[in-house]
This record gives sequence, structure tokens and C-alpha cells, in this order.
Amino acid sequence: MKKAVRVVLSALVFLLLLLVAAISLTIGWRPFIGPRARPLTSRTFEATPQRLARGRYLFTAVSGCDGCHSPRDWTAPGTPVLPNGSGAGQVMWFSSLPGRIVAANITPDRETGAGTWTDDQLARAIREGIGHDGRALFPMMPYQNFRHMSDEDLASLIVYMRTLPPAHHELPPTNIIFPVKYLIRAVPGPVTEAVSSPDPSDRLKWGKYLVTMANCGECHTAMVRGNAIPGLEYGGGFLLDGAWGVVASANITPDASGISYYDEALFLQVMRTGYVKARKLAPIMPVAEFKDLTDDDLKAMFAYLQTLKPVKHRVDNTLPPTYCKLCRHKHGGGDQN
Repeated sequence: MKKAVRVVLSALVFLLLLLVAAISLTIGWRPFIGPRARPLTSRTFEATPQRLARGRYLFTAVSGCDGCHSPRDWTAPGTPVLPNGSGAGQVMWFSSLPGRIVAANITPDRETGAGTWTDDQLARAIREGIGHDGRALFPMMPYQNFRHMSDEDLASLIVYMRTLPPAHHELPPTNIIFPVKYLIRAVPGPVTEAVSSPDPSDRLKWGKYLVTMANCGECHTAMVRGNAIPGLEYGGGFLLDGAWGVVASANITPDASGISYYDEALFLQVMRTGYVKARKLAPIMPVAEFKDLTDDDLKAMFAYLQTLKPVKHRVDNTLPPTYCKLCRHKHGGGDQN
């Protein structure tokens, strides 16, 4: 009898060790113990005219804050932000999301917005993926890219956000399905070192910085279960659904199936107008923001995109959706890959 008990106990210990090893080698322990988060500090960011101007530019033209946190009229020309809607937040509309994902009200409203949040709570959310309440933010909030946002740009962005008109706009909480709500706890990480900005005179480094801050890769890379498909970076095929229907993002690499035919002038025209010559882009392409980028910044972004590895992946929204063996989605031109 004692021998049988010892055998059972040994088997249980072995299974427990096997389970520990499996968790350690796969998802890790963060889903169980919570995200990595640094302690909050009392730091504040001084408001200056320079920071206010830079922050407005980042918020409205570069980083997509206006695109996610400001509800728009998608049926109107130019997809304008709704009255008193800048930063007011919204429930994100993509049907493929794992639950209800809410872009928070980040205006200074004290009851429904960020009016009681400290500067460091905002900073930690933007660059490190930890909400003001300590939870891990869903990575649709592009904090993995914003980790590379310079300290000065971060300060400028928060200074501008403090000047948004307070919008009393109550939103439901984010509600993510199991097990995703736990798995995302492994994504955030503290930023503990100073982050500097590239020299704008270095066109390629500055262009890479802007493309990263604009989160171009997030929309223009096909994903499966929230993970980018290796080898298809910037190669398009990410499905975007909304009031405009369902479209697949374009291949923006310098491959023949991408934008190899673009020159600098055409790139600027597309980003300013939303038209590729006579062809109109879907409204989800954030031309409403990107049109306000300076010529120098757009030229730097184009210069960097030209250095990307060419990805052979045809995406053509003028064709009926067909299965694509490369990205494993259905999109126009999929059967030609």
C-alpha cells in the first residue's frame, strides 16, 4: 500500500514538474502573476509652446491617437472627427477582435476621461502597455512601437493631451475573451532607460522612426491570431472591416506586387489625397491624419519604405476575395500568390 502511494505521489510530482516546465517554455508565468510593471513616479511634464505644437502634430498627424481614440463619421468625405470627439474614445469596431476592445476617453474629463490620471500613468500606458488601473492593455494599443518614442516626444504628446477639450463620454469597459485576457499580460514591459530621438537629418533613421510611430507595420502586415506572419512584414493582407466593408491592407514593400512603381511624388500624393492616381483608397487608410505630415517627414518615410525587404504578395481589393496560401486569409488576388 505504501509503495502504491509513493508511486502515485512520484507520478504527481513528475506531472507537476512537467507542467511547470511546459508553462515556462511556452506562455511563461505572466498570464498567471500579471504583467511586468514598474512603480509609478510623481514626474510631471512641463507645458511649453514647443511641446504643445509637437504634441499636437504627434497626436493628429503621426501616431494614430486621433484614429483610434476619436470617433469619426466614416460616411462623410474626409472621415471627420465627430463634434467634441477628439480623444473622447470609442468601442473598436473590428469584428475579428477577441472581445470588446475600448479605446479609452483620454480627454481631461474627470469623470469619464483621463482628468484624474497622472502624467506618469499616461506615460506608462503609452509606452509600456499598463493602464492607469494597472491592467495590461490589449496590444491593439501600439505600445510595443511606442516603446521607441523619444522621451521628449512622449512629454510633448502628454502635454497636448492635457489641452484637449474635456468630453463627458462614458464608455463600457474592455472585455477580452478567455484565454486572451490572460495571455496579453505577457506583452507589456517597463521602459527604464532614456529614449532619444534620431537625428532628423539622417533621413533613413528618421523615416524608420516615423514609420514606427505611425504604426504602419501593424496594418500592413498579415497576422494570424494577433501574431505577424514571419516573412510578410509590410507585405499587406491584414483584413480591416468596418463601415467601408472588408478590405485588405496593401503591400507597401518595394516588390513588383507592392509599391515598386511609386516615386516620391506619387507617395506624397497618395498620403495627401487618399488616391493612387484615379483609384481611391478605403477610408480606413488614415489619410485624414497623414495629410498633415510635413513634406520632409513624408519623404523620409518613403525613403525608409524603399529600403524594406521586398515581399512578393499580391493584394488587390478590386478583385473578389480568394484564399491566399501565403497569409492564410481571403483577399483580392489571393489565388495569384
